[in-house]
Amino acid sequence: MKSTVATEEIAAPYAQALMSVAKSNSLTEAFGNDARSLITLLGESKQLSDFFDNPFVQTESKKAVIKRILSDDTNASFRNFLLLLVDRKRIYILDAICQQYLALLRELNQTVLAEVISAVPLSSEQEEAVKERVITMTNAREVELSQKVDPSLIGGVIIKVGSQVIDASLRGQLRRLSLRLTSS
Repeated sequence: MKSTVATEEIAAPYAQALMSVAKSNSLTEAFGNDARSLITLLGESKQLSDFFDNPFVQTESKKAVIKRILSDDTNASFRNFLLLLVDRKRIYILDAICQQYLALLRELNQTVLAEVISAVPLSSEQEEAVKERVITMTNAREVELSQKVDPSLIGGVIIKVGSQVIDASLRGQLRRLSLRLTSS
């Protein structure tokens, strides 16, 4: 298992280098879209993630897979960056690099990431209401939502922005009520 802190420390300079290349070519959003696609792909395919993590797989095999999985509309600089990661034997931290790149992109665009946990998937109107609430809380320009569904909440939502947590779930309300009743 990879150490999260060590992985983040190793990934940070690579994410910053990728941001530097993106800025110099005015491709920050395009690289962001490519990074999001890779994060999704690695999350959905344990086999691909394990393939990149395996130190015994030949470098050329990893490069061939990268060239195969990236679509033609992927920027050549982004593709070359991934090939460089293979050469430097850092492809195993691709997910962490992409996550950190997206964090840098959010910082650049003055966008905050809000994790929303709800009992059922949110409608578009509910998403907009959550975004407006987060903008009011943080004074950010934009809000990017990361949604998760947890039926154990019974109803309502939990919104996490950085270290702030708003628990407007029924489960949270019941827990607070229980604490009040037991402390009386």
